[in-house]
Amino acid sequence: MERVVGTVVRGLRCPIINEGDQIEQIVVDSVLHAAEVEGFQIHDKDIVTITESIVARAQGNYATMDHIATDVHSKFGDDTIGVIFPILSRNRFANCLHGIAKKAKKIVLMLSYPSDEVGNHLVDIDRLDEKGVNPWVDVLTEQQFREHFGYNKHTFTGVDYIDYYKSIIEEHGVECEVIFSNNAKTILDYTKSVLTCDIHTRFRTKRILQQHGAEKVYNLDDILSESIDGSGYNEDYGLLGSNKATEDNVKLFPHSCQPIVDNIQQMLKEKTGKTVEVMVYGDGAFKDPVGKIWELADPVVSPAYTTGLSGTPNEVKLKYLADNNFADLEGEQLQEAITEFINNKEDDLVGAMEAQGTTPRKLTDLIGSLSDLTSGSGDKGTPIIFIQGYFDNYTK
Repeated sequence: MERVVGTVVRGLRCPIINEGDQIEQIVVDSVLHAAEVEGFQIHDKDIVTITESIVARAQGNYATMDHIATDVHSKFGDDTIGVIFPILSRNRFANCLHGIAKKAKKIVLMLSYPSDEVGNHLVDIDRLDEKGVNPWVDVLTEQQFREHFGYNKHTFTGVDYIDYYKSIIEEHGVECEVIFSNNAKTILDYTKSVLTCDIHTRFRTKRILQQHGAEKVYNLDDILSESIDGSGYNEDYGLLGSNKATEDNVKLFPHSCQPIVDNIQQMLKEKTGKTVEVMVYGDGAFKDPVGKIWELADPVVSPAYTTGLSGTPNEVKLKYLADNNFADLEGEQLQEAITEFINNKEDDLVGAMEAQGTTPRKLTDLIGSLSDLTSGSGDKGTPIIFIQGYFDNYTK
């Protein structure tokens, strides 16, 4: 039978996950039930992806603001804490900031500008040009920032994050000074005790501070990297990847995920005889063209995946072949020529003109973005994604 459909992506519904639920069994049962109800078959190289949220919920991987406060205080004591480069997010950072401030004496909050590292803007970059402000050089106080740019609300949330974060700190009776700089060394003029809150640049930031006289430097991945008084934890990422759960606690990024994906793969193999690839995914890695937000606020797209999802695609550009290699062919002859080219393509096409524009990102990053866009972040109720035909090409 002629194949007329390539990749198919299905969002699968499952029960609401609670602490202590057997996540592996729920995922397997959900996939098998969906296949039965919808009438599709399971094949080798199909992919099951599971949002990190339901894995963390099943693990009960939560922590309160008191847990965060205890860990932060154990590291900084009564020092003035430089809290630098946090992302601007009520969901991702507000509760963390509550915990950081709860036992502190004074915080110097240093914000990057015109935006945080994932693209949430404090001010439009064109306004910097109008005011003659160079964000790579100029350090601004809160008063100077306001004099230049006034009050600006976030495009999507309608929040002025400068006031919002400052109010969170002061709510706990803590003195707060806000400054604006993109140079990590700036904070050392205010304190030698620093909590770096950036995500993807955190190792560089920590190195710079340590090389220039910081006495205490911790990243967010150092906070709750182990259980505090029975709290949840993440040994690799700490508070990175956490989300607001209630007004008093956060859900952490799930830990120990590799056995989960391996078990799901094995259970599906036993039930179907097929080798299905499995991964846990968080944020996809894509940029919103309106808000200019790069969506990757998790430390990684996927904390765990089965071996078949390692590596990058090795693809050729069909339109390049049609316009260049086989420009003199049409119809069936063109199809046959392209099919033969694909069947005999080299194992590594990096640098080949036929592969230009295929953007060989990691498979897990591509599939994670596909999954994240499918499940969404709202009320779709499909935290499990089932993908078929992803590894197929024009010849299949």
